[in-house]
Amino acid sequence: RVTMFASTRAPSPMFTRAAHASLTSSSSSSRRVRRTGVTRCETAGSVRREVLKREERTKLDPSSDLDFYAQPRFVTHVDNDFLAQVTELYRQRIPANSKVLDLCSSWVSHLPREVEYAKVYGHGMNATELGRNDRIDNFFVRDFNKDPRIALESNSVDAVVCCVSVQYLQRAEEVFAEIFRVLKPGGVVIITFSNRLFYSKAIQAWRDASGYARVQLVKSYFSAIAGFTAPEVITDMGAQDDSILGKIRRFFQRSSSDPFYAVVAYANYKPVYEQGDCRRMSVDDDECIA
Repeated sequence: RVTMFASTRAPSPMFTRAAHASLTSSSSSSRRVRRTGVTRCETAGSVRREVLKREERTKLDPSSDLDFYAQPRFVTHVDNDFLAQVTELYRQRIPANSKVLDLCSSWVSHLPREVEYAKVYGHGMNATELGRNDRIDNFFVRDFNKDPRIALESNSVDAVVCCVSVQYLQRAEEVFAEIFRVLKPGGVVIITFSNRLFYSKAIQAWRDASGYARVQLVKSYFSAIAGFTAPEVITDMGAQDDSILGKIRRFFQRSSSDPFYAVVAYANYKPVYEQGDCRRMSVDDDECIA
């Protein structure tokens, strides 16, 4: 049995398309988790351990990331086959009418066009690119390597996505803790990546890793945060044909296009509201739970 205590959070400002000013963010989560049979208490969304050593966080180009991304780039950095798989994964895992946060976004979000969402929030490094993104309702610009806070309230979104950008996070553990904070219980996180990157801006742990090792690294980011489910790895969104011809066909398809990797996890804790000696499953419940 898992219980969690959730506290309310003051809202943080969010950019509209026309607003390009600096903003403040909400503080880190203070939700506590207690597990039956476990004597220690741990904070849901807290960083259990550091995944990266100091040298593994370094970049070949230590200059300002905001300066590096100051010039808008209206391009996609991976091929259409890869992006089609990203869109299909979003279609399958993010329900309609969800509130979605697109982290490290740009002028396109790869969300399926036919699906309506309640709200799409965007984060990125270039306001001009984000302003061109017609799927985003509100956005904010922030360098997570300087300030890893997400400018949203706790428990406010149903899904968080990040496409081909996780390799640039020098403070990944803190960013993933913030992802957990803003997710509603049961919310999904989808991290997708390939072998494309700005080599000088990727962290050393990523530059020196194979595809398999990069998958393990992203999985370790999830496991370092208290509260995520065991991460699921997906490398093919197509219909699976396990015949010999099917395997040969997939081999040549992967050889001719950008490799697809996705790591998916969910926020695993249910909120429990505490008032004095009474704990309730919702603020409107009349009865206390044991």
